[in-house]
Amino acid sequence: MNAPQTQMRREINEIPDAVERLLSEGAGAVTATAAEIRDLAPSYLLSVARGSSDHASTYLKYASELLLGLPMASVGPSVKSIYGVDLNCAGALSISVSQSGKSPDIVQLTSAFRDKGAYTVAITNDATSPLAEASAAVLPIHAGPELSVAATKTFVTSLVAGLWLLAEIKQDAELLDAIRKLPGHLAKAKDCDWSAAVEAIDGQSLYTLGRGPSWAISNEAALKFKETCQIHAESYSAAEVLHGPVSIVGENFPVIAFAAADAAEESVGDMVQALADKGAHVFATTDKAKGAEVLPHVRTDHWITDPISSIVSFYGMVDAVAARRGLNPDTPRHLNKVTETV
Repeated sequence: MNAPQTQMRREINEIPDAVERLLSEGAGAVTATAAEIRDLAPSYLLSVARGSSDHASTYLKYASELLLGLPMASVGPSVKSIYGVDLNCAGALSISVSQSGKSPDIVQLTSAFRDKGAYTVAITNDATSPLAEASAAVLPIHAGPELSVAATKTFVTSLVAGLWLLAEIKQDAELLDAIRKLPGHLAKAKDCDWSAAVEAIDGQSLYTLGRGPSWAISNEAALKFKETCQIHAESYSAAEVLHGPVSIVGENFPVIAFAAADAAEESVGDMVQALADKGAHVFATTDKAKGAEVLPHVRTDHWITDPISSIVSFYGMVDAVAARRGLNPDTPRHLNKVTETV
């Protein structure tokens, strides 16, 4: 008898429709905000976020640097909320990401950045939240209610909203077209069968790997293993894993490597082979990784949107791992849907 479908799984299945809704209803806010930012011509970007939202910000960091040529740095909210320091950020574009928009430390730092001359943008699922009120511009992600504690559709729509903004700033027609086509790709990605990886994960430690934008996805994957499966997972850049972490890799040590059709794909493949040679049981979203089991994956119409489809496929797998371990991913122990920190 099949186990009942989790709320998390239902929300994973809603991702393509949520992205379609964002693209249909969010255009006005994105294009207007992008036009203001082009006029301001910021010289660098800042991000304010925690948890999954911080992983979305890491993805946007790479997008900013690779597409716009503008550096982007994550600033710890405690700089303002605990230490009381106001940073000089005149001329910056600040992007705050929070599905609830309620955490006091995120709101405080965003307000401080605005007071010090940054143009502040909130990416949030609640356009009436304190974060939205503290920001110069708001990009609602239009994800609809997300009831499972584990963020899935709000993470994906945050990625898309932020990337869409950057593409509009650059007026990159090719990327904008790829973003519009994402719902169809994500509908396929949610049904990818990663059961081979499910069977290989034994509840002990594992690594997730990526490079560039895919490293942000690796970070999110490691967090999801911890919060939904109670499995210790660590995320590393494929360029860093040999600098110490490789020491604990032994026979059948599980590794999931995320790769896109970008300039880093070959290097991720080389690292996968090196780990496989050391006995690791490696799964990868690329066919350029010798020694790895290739996971079914959906390539999109642009290399920088490929990681978005990868995380959608991963979410279905991690939901299955939780079920196999007898855990309910909708209500992870010790966690609440909205986490408010100071």
